[in-house]
Amino acid sequence: RGFTTIENEWITLKDGTRLAARIWMPDGAAEDPVPAVFEFLPYRKRDGTSLRDESTYPVFAAAGIAGVRVDIRGSGESDGVIDGEYTERELADACELIAWIAAQPWSNGAVGMMGISWGGFNSLQVAALRPPALKAVISIASTVDRYNDDIHYKNGCHLSAQLSWAATMLGYQSRPPDPALVGERWKEMWIERLAGEPFLMEEWLSHQRRDDFWRHGSISEDFCRVEIPTLVIAGWADGYRNTPLMAVEGLGDKAKALIGPWVHKYPHFAWPKPRADFHAEAIAWWNKWLRGEDNGIDRLPQARAYILDAIRPALRRDSDPGFWVAKDSWSPPKMQCFYV
Repeated sequence: RGFTTIENEWITLKDGTRLAARIWMPDGAAEDPVPAVFEFLPYRKRDGTSLRDESTYPVFAAAGIAGVRVDIRGSGESDGVIDGEYTERELADACELIAWIAAQPWSNGAVGMMGISWGGFNSLQVAALRPPALKAVISIASTVDRYNDDIHYKNGCHLSAQLSWAATMLGYQSRPPDPALVGERWKEMWIERLAGEPFLMEEWLSHQRRDDFWRHGSISEDFCRVEIPTLVIAGWADGYRNTPLMAVEGLGDKAKALIGPWVHKYPHFAWPKPRADFHAEAIAWWNKWLRGEDNGIDRLPQARAYILDAIRPALRRDSDPGFWVAKDSWSPPKMQCFYV
């Protein structure tokens, strides 16, 4: 199926803020409305994630699923200043965007949300807010617990990754918007960002214990808030390896887990190999939950994982030896627990 890429679409929120979107639109959607997958990031759709987006959304569009990739307020060409990670304003903007997508004439009214890392985090967080049009989620390399299982603290222990990530975000957000899209306002927008961009480390260090700051956005505080089907993916070589199993334990039958040998990447181009056919898996997931297609993906085992063979440590390997297992229920009856 053919599709058109809309390189920039302005979406105006209720408060007048314009957010910049890139949209992959399947041919014929105006006559035969299609579902849509939404991703919401601060990483600049026009350059930052453009190559990664091109590895996924054209495949979705060719399968008749629109892709809507939006820059968070204060990033890329979107208006405003970013105010932190996964803030109430960010999540409220996401809910408004989901309603906007569902109301478009080309939309069938069903929206999925997807992302890796930041986009995986806010997909779960938005699901917990229950916007009516959001029907399913795919969350990759994310967490359900911002305090104990992110880059900030581990049971109260400060992690040095906080500093490097805060510095990275400060530099990342310090880049100007593209004058080709925002026109003469680019300099004014840029100065506003430079003056208002927070150094996130300061806020993180002011919350060294598990408090309301960290409870916000941690769906582990109340897994019952998430009522929609959720596919949670991670890699053993990534820092977020715990999330899929924590998700299926907390979400029960609403969640499916997939864990490969990978680093912090999408499964279709991650290393070490073997990779996963993420496109086929995701399209089946969206077709089931956004179209109602009975394709059997809801009957897959609850947890699938790649079990690594013993191997000497190395800086990087092209592939890791091992084998796949699938369990209809995590914590199967014959599981034995050992303690050190």
